[in-house]
Amino acid sequence: MSSNSSGAFVPTTNVWDVDEIYSTDVTSEEFKELLVRLNRNLNTMSIAINVRDAGIYDTIEFICGKVYFPDPSLTSASSTTPTQRPVYRKVFNFGALPNTASKNLAHGITVTDTLIFTDIFGTAKRQTPFSSIKLPCPGSTVAGEVQLEVVGENICVTTAGNYSAWATTYITLEYLK
Repeated sequence: MSSNSSGAFVPTTNVWDVDEIYSTDVTSEEFKELLVRLNRNLNTMSIAINVRDAGIYDTIEFICGKVYFPDPSLTSASSTTPTQRPVYRKVFNFGALPNTASKNLAHGITVTDTLIFTDIFGTAKRQTPFSSIKLPCPGSTVAGEVQLEVVGENICVTTAGNYSAWATTYITLEYLK
């Protein structure tokens, strides 16, 4: 995978001259060079596609394209080969935030010793007056805090104030298995 800090992009310029393809003798060195260039181009596209973070946020479990380093507990002597680990993503429609209370929602993800959440985040929207907040929300005072955590088999949101007007809440969990 590329460590290029500017990202991985598939070239969009036309790199193949169709007339050149049709006019090249399939037994010639030029045709062999054309096949090599085609193979390199396909390899570049494959690498760029495989290292992207897919912008799909769905309520079903999805491998989102992110990968983490190999499990540090594994070595070359382990029975399992250390490999990069894919990140899974799942989005939840949490509904309204609670009024100075905690609210739980079962996430349906099997909790094991190897499960690690890599990101837990969300947003909530109030219609009138329109307002959106990011979760967790530290707030400017203790009474304004909204805590977001995963506890066992549940997503738990705890509010230190009345946030029940924030009726639309989406929570995203990203994790390694």
